[in-house]
Amino acid sequence: MNGRRHYAGGDLARALTIEDLRHMARRRLPRFLFEYVDGGAEDEVTLHRNRHAFANLALVPSTLVDVSNRSLAVDLFGRSVAAPLVVAPTGFNGLLSERADVALARAAARAGVPFTLSMASNVPLEEVASEAGGRLWMQLYWVRDRDFIRRLVARAQAASFEALVLTTDVQVSGGREWDRRNYRAGMALTLRNRLDVLAHPRWLWRIARHGGLPRFANLRELAPPDAATVVDDMVALGRNMDPSVNWEHLKWLRSLWPGRLLVKGVLSAADARSAIGHGADGVILSNHGGRQLDGAVSPLEVLPAIRDALGPEAVILLDGGVRRGVDVVKARALGATAVMTGRNGLYGVAAGGESGAARALEILRQEIDRALALLGTPDIETVDARVLHRRANSQSPATTSPLLEGVI
Repeated sequence: MNGRRHYAGGDLARALTIEDLRHMARRRLPRFLFEYVDGGAEDEVTLHRNRHAFANLALVPSTLVDVSNRSLAVDLFGRSVAAPLVVAPTGFNGLLSERADVALARAAARAGVPFTLSMASNVPLEEVASEAGGRLWMQLYWVRDRDFIRRLVARAQAASFEALVLTTDVQVSGGREWDRRNYRAGMALTLRNRLDVLAHPRWLWRIARHGGLPRFANLRELAPPDAATVVDDMVALGRNMDPSVNWEHLKWLRSLWPGRLLVKGVLSAADARSAIGHGADGVILSNHGGRQLDGAVSPLEVLPAIRDALGPEAVILLDGGVRRGVDVVKARALGATAVMTGRNGLYGVAAGGESGAARALEILRQEIDRALALLGTPDIETVDARVLHRRANSQSPATTSPLLEGVI
């Protein structure tokens, strides 16, 4: 042991990395809840593959370049964003911190980047819009009740949400086995986890003070009239998820929604072309953070082929495995318009509410800025595959994929 350890105290200013915020969150959250945020599906092969894909790429800096003035701004749907970041949709955030959805949205607005609200949020979309402002996107799961979809889309339009994000990779729930091991049956925690909750009195007091676990604020219409708890909401959502969703449904959604439309869950060039062909304005390469199909490819691995298929002007976002600013730079070099970040903000909001969420985005911004300076490429818009080198001796699962074939 070398004695090194990540900071896990209460001073957000001392959190130097996302990993520090992760340790702070782990200390503050009950075990079952941290597992929900942090874990992946089955053997977590895909969860780790997402990180390996970034680790397998090295950067080749240029020297004696004037980097005294640097720019992180990129164009996204015709408007400038302060950095190539978008806060990804994540559900049940109210478990982590009070009104966490608003906190994350406010942090994004302060950072000058878009925020995506999950359909499974704990704060109504109208309140997020009025209390946070900024560039707001709305995420949608496909459910059987088409009238509900119509109403939700109309609500998002009325609240001036800029974009709609259709998540397509949750036809059924992934096998999150480590998460499920925290429960005896249903939502009943094991004895060990009940005792662990008691060891986190601040979290328990906050939940009790607000009358129990927060409900899904935008899904009440799907639940039966006698639904009284979030468990009832979860059961109703599960029963309404529609595994028959297909490209014709995307065309119908396009007819309802006048704003920007993105398809999340794309991992092949063929699907990317189909998404654009059926009316999407952009695609989000995602394996759901390794929480759905274990063994799926990493979004970074398929990014070059999808960029080649869609052309230089297409909006292509990517999520999964991003923990450092250099990861964002690598994704940009391979053709991503911007990167979505989910868990990073959750670690921050769990560690310190809105200030913690802002700290997470600021850490990433600082790391991107520093990477551009040290890379000798002061404008992120000019970063491309010429700055990349694939490590020849990598032993990770990602090495079997032609990550940079035809790119470098």
